[in-house]
Amino acid sequence: MGLVRMEEGQGQPPQALFDAMDTYIGEQAGKGHFLDGGGLYGLEDAVNFVVRTGEVTRVDGPYAEAREAVGGWALLQYDTLEEAIANQEEFAQLHATYWPECSMVATLRQVPDEAPTPAEG
Repeated sequence: MGLVRMEEGQGQPPQALFDAMDTYIGEQAGKGHFLDGGGLYGLEDAVNFVVRTGEVTRVDGPYAEAREAVGGWALLQYDTLEEAIANQEEFAQLHATYWPECSMVATLRQVPDEAPTPAEG
């Protein structure tokens, strides 16, 4: 899974990045690598449920302390980890090329094939 974390308040990406992403995602989908994904609204629209010591609390935005948030996600499938890493770097490079003013982190996380084993307790 690919995740994009960005600093809040950077504004909208330029059209050139959207165009480059459309092309890149189309190519990756055509190869069977891009399965699903998309951008997310900003934190001002977020709803969080915080669990602390057995209590659930709803916390709605805006969040004055938030500096970085997940801005997008992609479910990806590659034959090797090396191929996934190389393609995530290409994805990050699109941002560097078409939106050099942005500050973002492109994270690649592996999704397990099986559910985790529950902890004893």
